[in-house]
Amino acid sequence: MNRETAYWITLAHDLPAWSFSNRGGWKNEDKTNLIIRFFHENRISIEDFFNLSDESWAKDYQLSDRQIVDLKQAKEKLANNAFLSETLYNNGIEVVPVISPDYSKTLKENLKKLAPTVLYIKGSKQIMQEDSIAIVGSRDASAIALKFTDNIAKLASKEYKVVVSGFAKGVDKQALDSAISCKGQSIIVLPQGIMTFDSGFKTYYKQIIDGDVLVLSIFPPKAGWSKDLAMARNPIIYGLAKEIYVAESKSSTNRQGAETKGGTYAGAMDGLKKGRTVYVRKPDIFEKNDNNLLIQKGACPVDLNGKSMIQYPVTEELFSMVSEPQTQYSLFSENE
Repeated sequence: MNRETAYWITLAHDLPAWSFSNRGGWKNEDKTNLIIRFFHENRISIEDFFNLSDESWAKDYQLSDRQIVDLKQAKEKLANNAFLSETLYNNGIEVVPVISPDYSKTLKENLKKLAPTVLYIKGSKQIMQEDSIAIVGSRDASAIALKFTDNIAKLASKEYKVVVSGFAKGVDKQALDSAISCKGQSIIVLPQGIMTFDSGFKTYYKQIIDGDVLVLSIFPPKAGWSKDLAMARNPIIYGLAKEIYVAESKSSTNRQGAETKGGTYAGAMDGLKKGRTVYVRKPDIFEKNDNNLLIQKGACPVDLNGKSMIQYPVTEELFSMVSEPQTQYSLFSENE
């Protein structure tokens, strides 16, 4: 077991998080900037960093008095985290820090300084380095959306691409099941701590042992499922994928009767704002969803098999070229 694992867990989870009510807390970018300073610039280990003096933290790392207090209080959790590290190790769970070569390169490229400090994984680490796609959509998905998901997942598996799944019912579960059905590879991104996934580990034991399924979480290992964690997991699903396919995006109505967009829509829009290509199933005219709205926002429409449906306009010049036969001479003349 890596003796530094406890320090990484401490840095990831035991510093107070930034929020509107606690603006002095730590954002993920703050942690990433700190890692860049001590690991890449000063070339010291995380253990050495935690054992620096208060004066060094203030002078060499420009940490505020409050941040220094936060770090000192976090250090008090090291003993418990060392015990947790051993428990994870004994259960075959690895802790992959953001500086590790085993960390998903795709996730770092897509999220940059928002990339999680650590990943908790069980399964083949190599899966994180393969080409990957995410098929996302509503939990209450229509039959045609599930058919689309099945088609894309099976096609991706045949092309040796990893299917990233959020393990929710509907589109996520369909994508996972379809990939497994044709011996494809998948990443299950949990909306909970990895130590609370016992039933899932039993269900997918063979696929994990065979190297076809990787279970991944970014949350404290003992954290139970919650709606907040499910929402926080969504950017990880999109971040782990090189390609994004939207099967179905649906709005919902809140208690006040107002229409609200779901996590699928928010994730797709975030991808578009970052310049990523997002493929959206072109819906039939009778469907009621937000797929067409995403297409209007710049997503690429695709058919039931994932083929692009973008139609390029035929200009008058192009029409004359294809409608009027030309001689062999005119095709190869110097003027041409």
